[in-house]
Amino acid sequence: MTIGGVTIKAALFDTPTADAIYDSLPFTAAACLWGEEVYFSTPVQVSREADARDVVEAGELAFWVEGDAIAVGFGRTPISRGDEIRLAAPTNIWGRSLDDVRQLKAVAAGAPIVVERLE
Repeated sequence: MTIGGVTIKAALFDTPTADAIYDSLPFTAAACLWGEEVYFSTPVQVSREADARDVVEAGELAFWVEGDAIAVGFGRTPISRGDEIRLAAPTNIWGRSLDDVRQLKAVAAGAPIVVERLE
């Protein structure tokens, strides 16, 4: 994923969401910000998985089912309690970043995003 000027490589988990995202590649989007979270629309539609959750760790890659969006939390959001990373709704965790997601702090709203396979 290239988000603005930040490149994030991902290790995909063995989940239906990860498969759906991989099968949809490549696609483009624009960055939306919510506190210290970057999220963006995708062409993917999946159901919420049984282990979906709203509190994530930095580096976990989430999929917001209701918004058909990938969400990458790297710090506090407006609904965080303490130092947790709390997303707006339970999300499917589909992968882990191989790069430091705190780099996303430099991304501006509307920044272009390209999500593609790394061959």
